[in-house]
Amino acid sequence: MKKTLSIILTAFMALMVLSACGEQSQSDVLDSLEERMEKMTGYKAEAKMTLNTGEKPLTYDLEIWHKKPDFYRVSLKNAEKDQSQMILRNKDGVFVLTPALNKSFRFQSDWPENNSQVYLFQSLIADILNDTDRGFKSKEKSYVFHTKTNYQNKNLYQQEITLNKDLDPTQVRIMDQDQKELVRLDFSKVQFNAKFDKNSFDMESNMSSAQFEIPTFSGSDEEFEVLYPTYTSNLNLVNEREVALGDNESKVVLNYADAEENKSFTLMQQKNTAVETASRLTLANGEPVDLGFTVGAMTEQSVTWNYNGVDYFLASNNLDQEELMAIARSVNGEAIK
Repeated sequence: MKKTLSIILTAFMALMVLSACGEQSQSDVLDSLEERMEKMTGYKAEAKMTLNTGEKPLTYDLEIWHKKPDFYRVSLKNAEKDQSQMILRNKDGVFVLTPALNKSFRFQSDWPENNSQVYLFQSLIADILNDTDRGFKSKEKSYVFHTKTNYQNKNLYQQEITLNKDLDPTQVRIMDQDQKELVRLDFSKVQFNAKFDKNSFDMESNMSSAQFEIPTFSGSDEEFEVLYPTYTSNLNLVNEREVALGDNESKVVLNYADAEENKSFTLMQQKNTAVETASRLTLANGEPVDLGFTVGAMTEQSVTWNYNGVDYFLASNNLDQEELMAIARSVNGEAIK
């Protein structure tokens, strides 16, 4: 009888311990995440990102490096589109590199501190820690958090962040308000406290090494196809003209306006042909902007980007940045007039 009672008491105590652990599991995980953030010196990670924000899914292979306190290197490659870009932050500023075109934008920016960043571990953890209404599930092999977001694209409304039991990120799903998945990131490799050499975050070194790995844009004589935004902020196309630039080069200028609303914007498109000469543009007041299909450069009144060998410049004196980004994101499909 005593032996049976002892077994029952032992089982009851074990159940109580497990129950207590279950109740405290979220708190324990949050404390461990804060501790990791404080102690880590940096990391290297590899991931695959799938975007469902356009007509067809786009997939990018990502390589992410971070060295404390504020050095970053994010490489994005889309093999199908021969599209390769890099976001870099070092002591000289923030850069967006397009190696195939030998082009770079340089900013004095707070990136990545000003918005959520799906591919940066510390940004994901900050979203978890800052959301007091977060959802949490402890599964057999993982922890799953559901949080609010602060992405540049306001359609990216909520996210599901999955960590394994070692607190390494394994997957991020970003959804709109209707729970439709717009972005999915699957981590394949994460190495914390990784080592870096002295040129790991140097702009010219990264530009040169990337150019060895990817084909250089040929700048052929074929005419490019003019693309029209599918979202225009209810403005109408009022003028389209081709402007000669010399040396058989030209650009197409689209003007959209609504006289009653006193709103307008201009979209310029020009085929990129000068790959031999490096283009290094510095924007005093700007930051990288994620357009889904590419990374561009945004200022208060303009967005600049390159896609499929074509340079795009979108500007307005009376539309806000959110409207400009929405227009820019819609210039990515078949030509629509």
